[in-house]
Amino acid sequence: MEDKDIKEEELTINENEQEVVKEEKKKNKKDKKADEIELLKEQVKLEKENYLKSRAELENFKKRTNEERIKDRKYAASNLIHDLLLPLDQLKKVVNFEVEDPALKNYLIGFKMINDQIYQVLEEDGLKEIKALGEKFDPNFHHAVEKENDLEKENGIVTSVISTGYMYKDRILRPSMVKVNEWSEENNENNK
Repeated sequence: MEDKDIKEEELTINENEQEVVKEEKKKNKKDKKADEIELLKEQVKLEKENYLKSRAELENFKKRTNEERIKDRKYAASNLIHDLLLPLDQLKKVVNFEVEDPALKNYLIGFKMINDQIYQVLEEDGLKEIKALGEKFDPNFHHAVEKENDLEKENGIVTSVISTGYMYKDRILRPSMVKVNEWSEENNENNK
């Protein structure tokens, strides 16, 4: 009987061991599945973050493109106007030229009217003359091509305009070419 009891006991132990092994396998499977679920959750979180980043980048790109398109439309005529400034400056000089001949004077009056109309149209579109004469020199709007030393005038003041500068809307098309008054106490003492 003892053998039978031992065998039964062994069977019970084997069955218990098998159950323990099965339970461990189940537990390992559950742990693996839990680990797998956590890993998948992390991947989903990363993919969601990547998706949101991509979506935000796309929205920013759309906004930037739209802003650029608006700016391009706003300043579309700036190149044409810039190219017209030199001939218009020449025309302005011609129509302001003093002549004695009455017939030529009448022609110049007609051309002056045309010149004024052209500038009026350009001003309505956004062209503005940069004020320079008598103003404080500003390197953002003026380009100094000469300087003079006049102690009667304030230092850094524009004394004459060589070439008129223009802005188109809020951009500079051409800076004013100017002569600037510049002196210092040292230069003044050396000149005496």
